[in-house]
Amino acid sequence: MLSYGYIALGGAIGSVLRFGINRWLTLLLGDSLPWGTILINIGGSFVIGLFAALFEGAAGTSTPLEVRQFVLVGLCGGFTTFSSFSLQTLTLLNAGEPGRALINIALSLALCLTAVALGYMLPGTVATLSRSVGA
Repeated sequence: MLSYGYIALGGAIGSVLRFGINRWLTLLLGDSLPWGTILINIGGSFVIGLFAALFEGAAGTSTPLEVRQFVLVGLCGGFTTFSSFSLQTLTLLNAGEPGRALINIALSLALCLTAVALGYMLPGTVATLSRSVGA
């Protein structure tokens, strides 16, 4: 039951971060495309890939389950905005903006997949570099 509390806390923190960052990015970049959502999904994809890799490795075996759930399910789940992406894409389509909707889809999918792969690869790359420097 305690896991639900950690997940809820992480989700609350992630959601508040998403809201604030999205507002700031919309003010900064405008609303011709949902840039806040695109950039948050990229960042969130990187972070979830990074922590998934860290928790899967040797360090992750000593990481308590509640911490993994807090970060991956709660924090990242509350922060990433794929549901917002879907609604905003539908809104663009309904507004007669299929080109912008396709740009939103292409940027979000391509860049988020790239970001999650980079985040996932980072711990191994850092470890390899550390061994090379130390050798």
